[in-house]
Amino acid sequence: MEQRHLGALPTSALGLGCMGLSQGYGPADDEQSVATVRAALDHGITLIDTAMSYGRGHNERLVGRAVAGRRDEVVLATKFGIVRGEQGVTLDGRPEHVRGHCDASLERLGVDTIDLLYLHRVDPAVPVAETVGAMADLVAAGKVRHLGLSEVDPEQLARAVAVHPIAAVQFEWSLSWREPEHDIVPAARRLGVGLVPYSPLGRGLLTGALPAAYGDGDFRRDDPRFAGANLTANLAAVRELAAVAARYGISAGQLALAWLLAQGPDVVPIPGTRSPARVAENAAAAHVRLAAADLATLAAQNWRGDRRSFAAHGTARTR
Repeated sequence: MEQRHLGALPTSALGLGCMGLSQGYGPADDEQSVATVRAALDHGITLIDTAMSYGRGHNERLVGRAVAGRRDEVVLATKFGIVRGEQGVTLDGRPEHVRGHCDASLERLGVDTIDLLYLHRVDPAVPVAETVGAMADLVAAGKVRHLGLSEVDPEQLARAVAVHPIAAVQFEWSLSWREPEHDIVPAARRLGVGLVPYSPLGRGLLTGALPAAYGDGDFRRDDPRFAGANLTANLAAVRELAAVAARYGISAGQLALAWLLAQGPDVVPIPGTRSPARVAENAAAAHVRLAAADLATLAAQNWRGDRRSFAAHGTARTR
């Protein structure tokens, strides 16, 4: 697979987002999840993305099991800062807690070093520069190789970069979710920070393969993009997407990934899946090259979904 760089960190052009193996989309099978992560490595996907909050540690343990014996093939990324407990979800970026969070992740992952450690969300009670300062101490200690931030605004990113180089910033970005192009994308590029879009397939919307109903534990039940008139309009846009994809002999999902990859060599999307077969399909999208006219057509599509009402459900903030 094509290699790209997130700041100074080399990685595959596509990564694997592992959240759905532990939460967000209903129950998952651990054996199939392990097979999915290993399939990603088999197809040249090196960036494996997890977090301490996904399944309250379950996801890191699962990823650690999947990459055991293959550590040299993996660019291992994890996150701290979202804490899930009996009292709900809280944010913790206190400098005095950063090392403890890192050590716990290292233990769950079964590794000595994390390649890319993200602050999952900025703690509103702690200046981001203070949290990043504590993260920089982990680099100096050899526990972490590169630093990242998730869901920050341009000002927060600039304050972080002033403390320590930031390899990557992670945020939702896809054909159906274009808002980052107005703020964090240009800001990151000015600062030399790589771009890691999560949910690059629109939480499954862009594949056109949605379940007939969303079960317990599937947060799309509360996402305005997947209900009522919004869903009707979005599915019409997916049909247009599929028509373009058919001309290339690829799936709608592959077309959506190819479009995102075409937005620049600093873009490394991390589509999630529970299926080894879907991993192979996603990986093949890295080889698709789209004509300029088709890129423009796709960029002009209209998608429905109110960011304010989506954020009100808390899912964007606590992913």
